[in-house]
Amino acid sequence: MNAIRHPDGLRNLEGHADFDITWPWHRPGGLRAGSTAVLRVKDEARALPFVLPPLLRACDEVLVVDNGSTDGSPEVAAATAERAGLGHRLRQATYPFAVARAGAEHLATHELSVHSLSYFYNWCFAQVATRYSWKWDGDMVLTTEGEVSLGDLAWQVGDVQSIIRVPRHGLYLDSDSHGYLDLGLRNAEEWGYPVGPDFVFTKAFEWEIRSTPEQCRSIGLPHGLCVELKFLDSDEFAHWTDPESFATSFRNKRKRREWAVFQSLRQGVVPDGVHEITAPEGVHIVDHVTQTWLPRAPRPLQVG
Repeated sequence: MNAIRHPDGLRNLEGHADFDITWPWHRPGGLRAGSTAVLRVKDEARALPFVLPPLLRACDEVLVVDNGSTDGSPEVAAATAERAGLGHRLRQATYPFAVARAGAEHLATHELSVHSLSYFYNWCFAQVATRYSWKWDGDMVLTTEGEVSLGDLAWQVGDVQSIIRVPRHGLYLDSDSHGYLDLGLRNAEEWGYPVGPDFVFTKAFEWEIRSTPEQCRSIGLPHGLCVELKFLDSDEFAHWTDPESFATSFRNKRKRREWAVFQSLRQGVVPDGVHEITAPEGVHIVDHVTQTWLPRAPRPLQVG
């Protein structure tokens, strides 16, 4: 029952009619111009104060879909947007069903179940009202350059079939003033997509995958525009059925790299390609890296 085969929408197997999916391009009035960043979050209260302000400035709307947070993430999101003077650009929704973790749980869950990763993603993106969307994570922070780049792209890609690949760099944090930036992985995943019937989610082996037509322009942004926060005192791999499978994920070198760097740093070893950074007194390490360190770093970014 591949999602792509359903032109009007999806009904879930459990009969939760309030969470059936109607594709947004079928709604009266259609889609409006602009871009929406969609964040699926669970317990991201620590990261959201850094993630949301630049994203709210870069996009026409940011949709935060909470999936069972217990740390007050929705309240933190609302307060952060208000402090930034951009509460009008934030929209929030709740998805109340437990979602299968990537890996074996996901593989064993029917694609049309409300517990399926692909169904969850399709439901989230069905709430979008603009012609373009960004698949964003609740721990991804734009640098100063990244904010400007996304803002400039927003009006250029809305009416054309273009996918945007966004490189991001792991920023591993052990305090408010100290962290480790991984420039040793060259990776750029597809995060920007038009909203339309050619770009919906379906089930893959370990996780969901977004359909893409063969004739579609792909644009890669330069490195240094986005960091992904990793807190060294947290369980950063709980969203996988078997967290240690990060170490052997042959389909994704990024996941192997994240596991190796995280484990090494916890053991006090700084891997090759990772920069140890200390922020100036009174400046948070995330602000220092995204607003000063990375924007001033020589290009191309030096791995060593």
